[in-house]
Amino acid sequence: MKIQKPNIEIMIDRSLARLMRDAVKVLGWDVEYLDSKGVLEQIHKIAIAGERPAVPILMVLSEEDMAPLIDEIPEFPPEISALVIARTVDIPQWAARFEIADFVARRSRTKTRSLALARAANHTARRHEMGKLLQSSAIQGKNLDELNEIGVALSNERNLDKLLDLIVTRLRGMTSSDGGSLYLVELDEDSDESGSLFFKVAQNDTLAGDFRAFRLPIDRHSISGYVALSGNVLQIQDVYELPEDVEYQYNRGFDEANNYRSKSQLVVPMKNHDEDIIGVVQLINKKTDFDVKLTSDDVVAETVVPYTDEDVALVSSLASQAAVAIENAQLYEDLNRQFESFIFASVSAIEQRDPTTAGHSERVAKLTVGLAEAVNRTGAGALAKPRFSDEQIQEIYYAGLLHDFGKIGVKEDVLVKAKKLYNYDMRHIEDRFRLIRKTMELTVARQVIDKFVNASHDEAIAEKKRLDKWLGGELETLNGHLAVLRQANEPSVLPEDAAGELAEMLNISVEDPDGDPLPLLTQPEFTNLSIPKGSLNNEERLEIESHVSHTYRFLQLIPWTSDLKNVADIAYGHHEKLDGSGYPRGVSADDIPLQTRMMTISDIFDALTATDRPYKRAIPLQRALDILKMEVDDGKLDLDLYQLFLDAKVFEKVPAGQDAA
Repeated sequence: MKIQKPNIEIMIDRSLARLMRDAVKVLGWDVEYLDSKGVLEQIHKIAIAGERPAVPILMVLSEEDMAPLIDEIPEFPPEISALVIARTVDIPQWAARFEIADFVARRSRTKTRSLALARAANHTARRHEMGKLLQSSAIQGKNLDELNEIGVALSNERNLDKLLDLIVTRLRGMTSSDGGSLYLVELDEDSDESGSLFFKVAQNDTLAGDFRAFRLPIDRHSISGYVALSGNVLQIQDVYELPEDVEYQYNRGFDEANNYRSKSQLVVPMKNHDEDIIGVVQLINKKTDFDVKLTSDDVVAETVVPYTDEDVALVSSLASQAAVAIENAQLYEDLNRQFESFIFASVSAIEQRDPTTAGHSERVAKLTVGLAEAVNRTGAGALAKPRFSDEQIQEIYYAGLLHDFGKIGVKEDVLVKAKKLYNYDMRHIEDRFRLIRKTMELTVARQVIDKFVNASHDEAIAEKKRLDKWLGGELETLNGHLAVLRQANEPSVLPEDAAGELAEMLNISVEDPDGDPLPLLTQPEFTNLSIPKGSLNNEERLEIESHVSHTYRFLQLIPWTSDLKNVADIAYGHHEKLDGSGYPRGVSADDIPLQTRMMTISDIFDALTATDRPYKRAIPLQRALDILKMEVDDGKLDLDLYQLFLDAKVFEKVPAGQDAA
């Protein structure tokens, strides 16, 4: 879904063409590139000579372009707005005087520039529309500041549900309406049918409570369906007394169920710049006093009045602005969904390399978000002041999902290493012991045969018994050594007696069939089997720990929007400790953000309580909480966050801890 270009012209200084070309391509818009002289001439024609263009113009200028205009032109007329490409986004004092639509830094990402261009274009169209409305008798006396405030609010709100609620709230306030509803058009691209209207928002000052969402067909039988299909505005004095010749009817079911009396209504289509109807706004019961509750038919009769032509003009204008804002919000949601799909695909790629940790990243994300939400609810103590916005919560969630992405740069053998020796190394040892066993058996067999050939039968029998007994003892010892090796290969704490026997085996060798020495244990095998705890040697542990740096470098390459700019930094520190004993940087408390401290607690908790992995068993919930407390007592984890994690039962956000209990 692309942002529809408003009915404006866009002129870009040719010196900025290379910088803006990708941003324009993303939007798919047609623009005109002029040299600096041509841009300034256009501005002079309109701002000084008084020429009026057929449509408003958005100028994309550099700070250098603006310099000569500051002293020559007092302000831009409504037909011109500007998007300024600046070295920084610090807004200069002259910006307000010229109604600058937006500023964007030269070094910003393509996505940032394209969104800035889209916002500036909508601002230009909206400003021009406001200029025309101000000249119209229909809005004489209206507060222009309030109109601008609504336009800005609509442009800035990217959460679709909040935006729809804001639209109804503002329209009700400006028309003194007791109630208001908003429907969005849902088209079925695979059908020739007109689609349906999705009832998204309902507000009513008199009636409290939630209203159930529903869909209704787009046809001429209902009031909102008629408006969506015809594109006509309906200005109804009393919905209970509709003329007999109209195609639509009013359904009194809602009124009867809620003991309410609907009377005057204003129903307006929401059209985008292509004149496509994307929704319908329905205002109910215009009141002479906005604060009055319509609790009876008598109050309705005394208070409710018809909507005026001024209301029609105002609501129609704002509905068109709202339609553009809705499409932008829908685009933003589409982009977010696409980006989240990329994130989940990235997480899936990691889990495919290490299936034993499947679900870990999402559980860490949920736990960290749960802890952040608990912080927001905290009213006292050290965590009473920090508050996380919705955007910051989303930032934390993404950081949680991607905190281990760097494991894609870790060697797979190391990543999934379950025991101290790789499987192929253990097979080599077992093959060597098998060869030693066969060599011993072959040596004894040769000696027995030689005895039967060169000695008496009785002497041969006696020698065979002696050699069989010796072989049995040797094989038993060999099997014992192999059992010790298998025990030492487990990623548990190495017993002292096993460590001693390993050292002895390092000095034992036998002759192979060619007479060459064959050691029971090589030095590299001894080194790995002597790992005190776990399955990784120092080199492998550093390889695993490098995943944090890999994650940071990967996340730094993503052109995050400004409200997600801290994702990389949050994820970067999830193995750091407050006392500086963590990795990879060994930073201490002052350099570890609160969001990262929360993620560290969540990451350790899930690693402890997750279902069994080849190199460790899951531990019970209470034991995991006790281990976290020990880390707190050692100055490694944040005490206040740990206590909140406990008190708010954040661990219940995921089932892993319960499974391990």
